[in-house]
Amino acid sequence: MKFLQIDSLDMLNSVFTWESAEAILSGRIEAYTCKSAGADKKLFKHMESKYNMLAPGSLSPDDHVPVTSPFGRLDEAAPRKTFFYLLATLNAAFPDYDFSDVRPDQFSKQPTIDLVVNSVNTTLFNLGNSAIINQYRLWEVLDDLIELQECEVYSYNPDSDDDPMYEEGYLWSMNYFFLNRKLKRMVFFSVNSRMNEEVDMDDTDSLELDDSRQQMIVGDMEV
Repeated sequence: MKFLQIDSLDMLNSVFTWESAEAILSGRIEAYTCKSAGADKKLFKHMESKYNMLAPGSLSPDDHVPVTSPFGRLDEAAPRKTFFYLLATLNAAFPDYDFSDVRPDQFSKQPTIDLVVNSVNTTLFNLGNSAIINQYRLWEVLDDLIELQECEVYSYNPDSDDDPMYEEGYLWSMNYFFLNRKLKRMVFFSVNSRMNEEVDMDDTDSLELDDSRQQMIVGDMEV
């Protein structure tokens, strides 16, 4: 995946760090072309060996490699290519980390773009950053870039302590991938929340998320 320098995304990213009463929040929006870069070849070979049951030297089903996934059956080429795009995007976004062994069940395919937009809007409004939506026209910028209604959208749920999203003070993150196959383009959208060190640590109630808010901010949010 090759990073695309987009001026409109640079503007959005410049206003995508802010504070709430309990946390420091930082977002990033990055665009990539689905053309393979040099580092992607190793990942592609790894995935072909791991998931293509018909390939010479590949693992057998007895090795408990998952076949079904949010993308379809991973022993089929098209779903495997989608999984590759997502992992390659993560590798490009976090170049010091190798995501080749991330499980397919850490991703979820979102039912519609409208549900994703509503969930992101709800989160950003509730956490005090409505300006990026209203003043900086978040969704208009993304639509111009990637044609949102033509996208498949996937969320990613990091669940490992060695994941680079788990920074010191990590609270939660939401991570979306907007894939437009026709344009051969991917947009990575992420918001990370970490503990505000200025908050009184004895006030534990202010740092705990209730069930309804937890549903609001996870990767495949329900609102």
